[in-house]
Amino acid sequence: MAFATFFATVGVADIAFIFAGLTRSYTPRQRFVAATRGVLIATGILLFFSFVGNVILDVFGITLPALRVAGGILLLLIAIDMVFARHTGGTGTTTEEEAEGMTREDISVFPLAMPLLAGAGSISAVVLFTTGARTDLEFWMVVAALVVTMLVAWLTLLVAIPIQRLLGLTGMSVVSRVVGILLTALAVQFVFDGVRDSGLLG
Repeated sequence: MAFATFFATVGVADIAFIFAGLTRSYTPRQRFVAATRGVLIATGILLFFSFVGNVILDVFGITLPALRVAGGILLLLIAIDMVFARHTGGTGTTTEEEAEGMTREDISVFPLAMPLLAGAGSISAVVLFTTGARTDLEFWMVVAALVVTMLVAWLTLLVAIPIQRLLGLTGMSVVSRVVGILLTALAVQFVFDGVRDSGLLG
Protein backbone atom coordinates (compact mmCIF):
# COMPACT_ATOMS: atom_id res chain seq x y z
CA MET A 1 0.00 0.00 0.00
CA ALA A 2 2.83 2.42 0.88
CA PHE A 3 4.62 1.75 -2.41
CA ALA A 4 1.46 2.34 -4.47
CA THR A 5 0.81 5.62 -2.66
CA PHE A 6 4.40 6.84 -3.03
CA PHE A 7 4.36 5.79 -6.69
CA ALA A 8 1.27 7.93 -7.28
CA THR A 9 2.19 10.97 -5.18
CA VAL A 10 5.75 11.16 -6.50
CA GLY A 11 4.20 11.02 -9.95
CA VAL A 12 6.47 8.35 -11.40
CA ALA A 13 4.01 7.83 -14.26
CA ASP A 14 4.14 11.53 -15.19
CA ILE A 15 7.74 12.62 -14.67
CA ALA A 16 9.01 11.12 -17.93
CA PHE A 17 7.22 13.73 -20.04
CA ILE A 18 8.14 16.67 -17.82
CA PHE A 19 11.78 15.65 -17.45
CA ALA A 20 12.11 14.98 -21.18
CA GLY A 21 10.75 18.44 -21.90
CA LEU A 22 12.98 20.19 -19.38
CA THR A 23 16.13 18.41 -20.60
CA ARG A 24 15.52 18.30 -24.34
CA SER A 25 18.67 20.33 -24.97
CA TYR A 26 20.78 18.27 -22.54
CA THR A 27 23.41 15.74 -23.54
CA PRO A 28 22.93 12.17 -22.21
CA ARG A 29 25.63 12.88 -19.60
CA GLN A 30 23.93 16.09 -18.42
CA ARG A 31 20.59 14.28 -18.27
CA PHE A 32 22.13 11.51 -16.13
CA VAL A 33 23.70 14.01 -13.71
CA ALA A 34 20.47 16.03 -13.38
CA ALA A 35 18.36 12.91 -12.79
CA THR A 36 20.77 11.46 -10.23
CA ARG A 37 21.21 14.70 -8.31
CA GLY A 38 17.50 15.46 -8.31
CA VAL A 39 16.52 12.02 -7.05
CA LEU A 40 19.17 12.06 -4.32
CA ILE A 41 18.04 15.47 -3.08
CA ALA A 42 14.35 14.46 -3.16
CA THR A 43 15.12 11.20 -1.35
CA GLY A 44 16.98 13.11 1.36
CA ILE A 45 14.03 15.47 1.82
CA LEU A 46 11.51 12.64 2.08
CA LEU A 47 13.71 10.59 4.41
CA PHE A 48 14.06 13.66 6.63
CA PHE A 49 10.29 13.90 6.98
CA SER A 50 10.02 10.15 7.57
CA PHE A 51 12.28 10.39 10.64
CA VAL A 52 11.02 13.68 12.10
CA GLY A 53 7.33 13.28 11.25
CA ASN A 54 6.36 12.46 14.84
CA VAL A 55 8.32 15.41 16.16
CA ILE A 56 6.58 17.76 13.73
CA LEU A 57 3.17 16.44 14.80
CA ASP A 58 4.04 16.90 18.48
CA VAL A 59 5.31 20.44 17.98
CA PHE A 60 2.13 21.54 16.21
CA GLY A 61 -0.21 19.44 18.36
CA ILE A 62 -1.56 17.45 15.43
CA THR A 63 -3.13 14.08 16.20
CA LEU A 64 -2.66 11.04 13.99
CA PRO A 65 -6.40 10.79 13.15
CA ALA A 66 -6.34 14.44 12.03
CA LEU A 67 -3.30 13.73 9.88
CA ARG A 68 -5.02 10.70 8.35
CA VAL A 69 -8.07 12.75 7.40
CA ALA A 70 -5.98 15.65 6.06
CA GLY A 71 -3.68 13.30 4.18
CA GLY A 72 -6.66 11.41 2.79
CA ILE A 73 -8.25 14.62 1.50
CA LEU A 74 -5.00 15.75 -0.11
CA LEU A 75 -4.44 12.35 -1.72
CA LEU A 76 -8.04 12.39 -2.95
CA LEU A 77 -7.51 15.73 -4.68
CA ILE A 78 -4.33 14.40 -6.28
CA ALA A 79 -6.12 11.23 -7.38
CA ILE A 80 -8.95 13.24 -8.95
CA ASP A 81 -6.38 15.28 -10.90
CA MET A 82 -4.78 12.05 -12.11
CA VAL A 83 -8.06 10.48 -13.19
CA PHE A 84 -9.14 13.58 -15.10
CA ALA A 85 -5.62 14.30 -16.42
CA ARG A 86 -5.42 17.70 -14.76
CA HIS A 87 -2.04 19.06 -13.69
CA THR A 88 -1.76 21.13 -10.52
CA GLY A 89 0.99 21.50 -7.95
CA GLY A 90 0.10 18.35 -6.03
CA THR A 91 2.15 15.75 -7.87
CA GLY A 92 4.29 17.89 -10.12
CA THR A 93 5.02 21.36 -11.31
CA THR A 94 2.47 24.02 -12.11
CA THR A 95 2.63 25.77 -15.49
CA GLU A 96 4.42 28.73 -13.91
CA GLU A 97 6.98 26.52 -12.15
CA GLU A 98 7.68 24.53 -15.30
CA ALA A 99 8.14 27.74 -17.31
CA GLU A 100 10.65 28.99 -14.75
CA GLY A 101 12.41 25.64 -14.75
CA MET A 102 12.87 25.82 -18.52
CA THR A 103 15.02 28.94 -18.08
CA ARG A 104 17.37 27.34 -15.54
CA GLU A 105 20.63 25.67 -16.46
CA ASP A 106 20.41 23.22 -13.54
CA ILE A 107 16.94 21.79 -12.92
CA SER A 108 18.01 19.11 -10.42
CA VAL A 109 16.96 21.10 -7.32
CA PHE A 110 14.09 23.09 -8.80
CA PRO A 111 11.79 21.92 -10.22
CA LEU A 112 12.98 18.29 -10.29
CA ALA A 113 13.74 17.55 -6.62
CA MET A 114 11.06 19.96 -5.40
CA PRO A 115 8.21 20.05 -6.18
CA LEU A 116 8.27 17.41 -8.92
CA LEU A 117 9.59 14.48 -6.86
CA ALA A 118 9.29 15.68 -3.26
CA GLY A 119 6.07 17.64 -3.46
CA ALA A 120 3.24 18.28 -1.03
CA GLY A 121 1.56 14.97 -1.79
CA SER A 122 4.63 12.78 -1.35
CA ILE A 123 5.72 14.57 1.84
CA SER A 124 2.23 14.16 3.32
CA ALA A 125 2.19 10.48 2.36
CA VAL A 126 5.58 9.88 3.96
CA VAL A 127 4.56 11.51 7.24
CA LEU A 128 1.22 9.69 7.18
CA PHE A 129 2.71 6.23 6.74
CA THR A 130 5.72 6.60 9.02
CA THR A 131 3.78 8.10 11.93
CA GLY A 132 1.12 5.42 11.51
CA ALA A 133 3.63 2.57 11.70
CA ARG A 134 2.88 0.44 14.76
CA THR A 135 6.21 -1.41 14.92
CA ASP A 136 9.80 -0.79 13.90
CA LEU A 137 9.37 -3.38 11.17
CA GLU A 138 6.41 -1.49 9.67
CA PHE A 139 8.40 1.75 9.84
CA TRP A 140 11.38 0.30 7.99
CA MET A 141 9.09 -1.33 5.44
CA VAL A 142 7.67 2.13 4.70
CA VAL A 143 11.18 3.56 4.38
CA ALA A 144 12.12 0.68 2.06
CA ALA A 145 9.03 1.34 -0.07
CA LEU A 146 10.05 5.00 -0.29
CA VAL A 147 13.60 4.14 -1.36
CA VAL A 148 12.35 1.65 -3.97
CA THR A 149 9.93 4.26 -5.33
CA MET A 150 12.72 6.79 -5.70
CA LEU A 151 14.89 4.15 -7.40
CA VAL A 152 12.07 3.50 -9.89
CA ALA A 153 11.72 7.25 -10.39
CA TRP A 154 15.46 7.53 -11.10
CA LEU A 155 15.34 4.71 -13.65
CA THR A 156 12.28 6.32 -15.24
CA LEU A 157 14.12 9.61 -15.61
CA LEU A 158 17.08 7.87 -17.24
CA VAL A 159 14.83 6.34 -19.90
CA ALA A 160 12.42 9.29 -20.08
CA ILE A 161 12.75 9.97 -23.79
CA PRO A 162 12.47 6.29 -24.90
CA ILE A 163 9.43 5.80 -22.62
CA GLN A 164 7.84 8.94 -24.03
CA ARG A 165 8.31 7.66 -27.56
CA LEU A 166 7.15 4.12 -26.72
CA LEU A 167 3.96 4.85 -24.76
CA GLY A 168 3.05 8.17 -26.24
CA LEU A 169 0.57 10.56 -24.64
CA THR A 170 -2.26 8.02 -24.67
CA GLY A 171 -0.25 5.28 -22.97
CA MET A 172 1.01 7.58 -20.22
CA SER A 173 -2.52 8.91 -19.67
CA VAL A 174 -3.88 5.37 -19.26
CA VAL A 175 -1.20 4.52 -16.66
CA SER A 176 -1.87 7.74 -14.77
CA ARG A 177 -5.64 7.21 -14.72
CA VAL A 178 -5.39 3.59 -13.49
CA VAL A 179 -3.09 4.62 -10.65
CA GLY A 180 -5.40 7.56 -9.90
CA ILE A 181 -8.43 5.27 -9.50
CA LEU A 182 -6.54 3.06 -7.04
CA LEU A 183 -5.30 6.10 -5.15
CA THR A 184 -8.86 7.46 -4.89
CA ALA A 185 -10.01 4.36 -3.02
CA LEU A 186 -6.94 4.47 -0.78
CA ALA A 187 -7.53 8.16 0.02
CA VAL A 188 -11.15 7.50 1.01
CA GLN A 189 -9.96 4.67 3.26
CA PHE A 190 -7.55 7.08 4.98
CA VAL A 191 -10.42 9.46 5.70
CA PHE A 192 -12.61 6.62 7.03
CA ASP A 193 -9.80 5.42 9.31
CA GLY A 194 -9.10 8.93 10.59
CA VAL A 195 -12.75 9.64 11.43
CA ARG A 196 -13.09 6.23 13.12
CA ASP A 197 -9.96 6.68 15.25
CA SER A 198 -10.86 10.26 16.19
CA GLY A 199 -13.78 9.13 18.32
CA LEU A 200 -16.15 11.61 16.70
CA LEU A 201 -18.61 8.81 15.94
CA GLY A 202 -18.66 7.59 19.49
